[in-house]
Amino acid sequence: MKFKKLGLFVAISAMVGLLGTGAAHAQKAENITMRIASGHPVVNTYVNLLNTFFVPEVTKRVKERTPHTINFIEGYGGAMVKLPDTLEGVQSGIIDLGAFCFCFEPSNLPLHAFQVMLPFGTMDAEMSLKVARAVYNRVPYLSNVFEEKWNQKLLGIIADNGYNLGTTMPWKSVSDLKGVKLAGAGLNLKWLEYVGAIPVQGTLNEAYQGMQTGVYNGWIMFPSAWVNFKLYEQGKYYTEIGFGSITWHGLTINKRRWDALPKDVQAIIAEVAREYELRTGKVNQENYPKQIAQLKELGTQITAVPPSVRLEWANSLAGWPQEMASSLDKQGLPASQVLKATLEEAEKAGHKWPVRYKIQ
Repeated sequence: MKFKKLGLFVAISAMVGLLGTGAAHAQKAENITMRIASGHPVVNTYVNLLNTFFVPEVTKRVKERTPHTINFIEGYGGAMVKLPDTLEGVQSGIIDLGAFCFCFEPSNLPLHAFQVMLPFGTMDAEMSLKVARAVYNRVPYLSNVFEEKWNQKLLGIIADNGYNLGTTMPWKSVSDLKGVKLAGAGLNLKWLEYVGAIPVQGTLNEAYQGMQTGVYNGWIMFPSAWVNFKLYEQGKYYTEIGFGSITWHGLTINKRRWDALPKDVQAIIAEVAREYELRTGKVNQENYPKQIAQLKELGTQITAVPPSVRLEWANSLAGWPQEMASSLDKQGLPASQVLKATLEEAEKAGHKWPVRYKIQ
């Protein structure tokens, strides 16, 4: 009988000890500080959404749903990392989270500009995002490479509104642009090269001065930037040619920092990041017509090219997607798979290409 009582006492003591340990563990709270940055300033739509949606929403939900608190130190417009250094900034842990355009990583992330390789895609930012997300889901490499090679986790992809061409002078035909210096970012410079324009690598942060000083005479750019960066003051002509809305930005988090976070905080960050992703498409889509109207009010001459001009430009690029696919395939990247998937997903969503690109 004594042994039975002793055994029962030991069992109960062990259970109490375990419960006590669990309770103590459950009550343990962390005060988390994270640095979030982008090379672009807060007037840029996706950075603005980081500042006005992602950061406050994560902060609020962590406070409401966990015992922890989270505080973000925000650094935009190059305050913590410059435009071409965000990937490496997250990789090294200089910043915890970074949002950036893959256009500034042509060597490190060459395939992530896949929608640029298929110009004249949808101008609908929400459709662009939907297509890109479907391709990311079909081709795991696009997400996995961030963890496998760059010590970070891709939290969300980011859409821009539709790309057109803003210039300091009017133009009506593709031939008018031959020999004209025009700026772009990364791979979309090829759109200019194939019609005989002189492509110049640029960044939004110096676009105003670039046109003001004659470094170039225009930009491949979406209307939100033409408004928010006051580019209309130098480029008084904005031509709607419809290169497409491109989803080629991303929000990432340092992998070691991610792994060290409490699981409930991880879940909230992932949840808000996906909502942020969808919001970039929605906001850009809603703002496009408003920004075109705003440009008109500001004195910008808005012109929509006839379908024949768009078709001529598209025909000049007809063989380029296959060239890109073949080149990247040789580097061991699943480029043909990605471009085929993009064509298929865009057509599933209802898009019709002016020229139907063919990928072997």
